[in-house]
Amino acid sequence: MGKHKKKEEAVFLRKKITLLRAFSLLIGSMVGSGIFISPKGVLKNSGTVGFSLVVWFACGLLSMFGALCYAELGTRITKSGGHYIYILETLGPLPSFLFLWAEFFAIRPANSAVVSLAFGRYLLEPFFAPCAAPVPAVKLVSLLGYYAVLTLNSWSVTWSARLQTALSVVKLLALMLIIVPGMMLLAQGHTKNFQDAFDRQSLVPDKLPLAFYAGMFAYSGWFQTSFVREELVRPERNIPLAVIVSVITVIVGYMLTNISYYTALGTQDVLASPAVAVSFVQQACTNLISVVPVLVALSCFGTMNGGILTFSRTLFVASREGQWPPLFSMIHIRRHTPLPAVMLMFPLVTAMVCIGDIYHLLNFFSFSRWLFIGLATLGLIVHRYRHPELQSPFKVPLFVPVSFTIICLFTVAMSIYSDPVNISIGCTMVLSGFPVYYLVIQRKMSNRCHRLLYYLTHKLQLLLEVVQQEIKTY
Repeated sequence: MGKHKKKEEAVFLRKKITLLRAFSLLIGSMVGSGIFISPKGVLKNSGTVGFSLVVWFACGLLSMFGALCYAELGTRITKSGGHYIYILETLGPLPSFLFLWAEFFAIRPANSAVVSLAFGRYLLEPFFAPCAAPVPAVKLVSLLGYYAVLTLNSWSVTWSARLQTALSVVKLLALMLIIVPGMMLLAQGHTKNFQDAFDRQSLVPDKLPLAFYAGMFAYSGWFQTSFVREELVRPERNIPLAVIVSVITVIVGYMLTNISYYTALGTQDVLASPAVAVSFVQQACTNLISVVPVLVALSCFGTMNGGILTFSRTLFVASREGQWPPLFSMIHIRRHTPLPAVMLMFPLVTAMVCIGDIYHLLNFFSFSRWLFIGLATLGLIVHRYRHPELQSPFKVPLFVPVSFTIICLFTVAMSIYSDPVNISIGCTMVLSGFPVYYLVIQRKMSNRCHRLLYYLTHKLQLLLEVVQQEIKTY
C-alpha cells in the first residue's frame, strides 16, 4: 500500500495515451493546415491536376513506408523523443545534436508558425469575406491561438490529449464537408477540370521535389507517437496499430478531398486562392461558407496542440541525455507536465509568426526535416545490422526502410537544385550546430560557466516548481 502511494505521489510522466488517444494524436497531427494549404504548393510545382494527384498518392505511400519504419523503431527503442532519440541510439551523438539544433532553431518553430498562420487566416476569413483578412490581424489571432495551446500543454497532459481526440473528430468532419459536395458535383458530370490532366508540357521535373515537400508537409505527423513512446499504454501493440489505421484513413481522405477541390475549382482558381477550402465552399456549397473556415481553423488548432505535445518531449529527452540544459528534463511537481520544455518554443515561434511568409517557411524547414527523417530510417537499417539478436515485436521488410531512405535523401539532394536560396539557409542552420557541439557538448564547461548554469537552473526550478523525474519510464 505504501509503495503504491509513493508511486502515486512521485513526479514522472504518466502513461495516459491510450490507443484511441494515439490514433487521435496521429490524425490530429496529419490532418491540419496541410490539406487546406498544400494543394496550392503541390499544383504549382507539379504543373497539372493529374500529376498533382499522383504526387498526393505517392506522398501518402511514402508516408506509410516512413510510418512503418518508425513503428519498428518505436518497438526496438523504448525511449521517447522521436527522430532525435532514434538518430542518437543508431548513428551517434553528433548527428542527433545537429538534428536537435536544426529542429529547435529552424524546423519546429517554422512548422508551428506555418500552422498557426493558417489558423489565424481561416478563423478570420468569414469576417472579412470577400476581402482578405488584414495581415496584422491574422498574425495576432495566430499568436493568441498558439499561446492558448501552450498554456493547455503546460497545465495538463490529460486535457491536451482529450482536446486532441475531440479536434480529430472535427478534422474528419471538415474533410467530409468538402468530400461530400465534391463527389456530388462529380456525379453530376462536373469533369471539365480533369481534361488534359496529364499535359506533359506543363510538367517541370526539377520542381517536383518542391511538390513533394508540400505534399509531405500535409501528411507530416505520422511519426508523432514516437515522441511520446514512454507515455503510451501498451506501445508494442498500439504504435503499429495506430500508425497503420491512421495513415490509411488520411490517404483516402486526402485523395477524395483533392478530387473534390478540382471538381469545383480550375487550376488558376487553386493557384490564385489564399485559402483553397474557402474558395471551394464559395463555388460548391455557399450555405457552408461560414462553417468550413471555422472547422479548418479548429483543425489547425489541433495540429498546433499535437506539435507542442510531442516536441516538448524531444527537448525533455535531449536534456535527459545530456545534450540540452538540465532544466528541460524537469517536470512540474503537481501538474506532471514537462513545463520548461513546453515553454521554450514560445519566443522563436512568436518571432517567426511576426516576420515569416508561409511558402518560404515551408521550403526553409522541409530540407532539414526530410534529411533527418532519412537519417533516422537509415539508422533502423544500421540497428538491425548491429543487433541481429534483438527480436522486435513488429518488423517491416528490409526494402521499406531502404527505399524510404533513398527517396528521402534523393529528394533532399534534388531540392538543392530546385530552391537553392532557402535550402542554403536550411543547410547553414544545420552546419552551424558543428562548432556548438564541439565547444559545448564535447568540451567540458569551465567551473565558472558550470556554477552559473547551476545557479540559473536552481532559481528557475524554484520559480517554475519543477524537479527531475523520480521514476524511470524507459
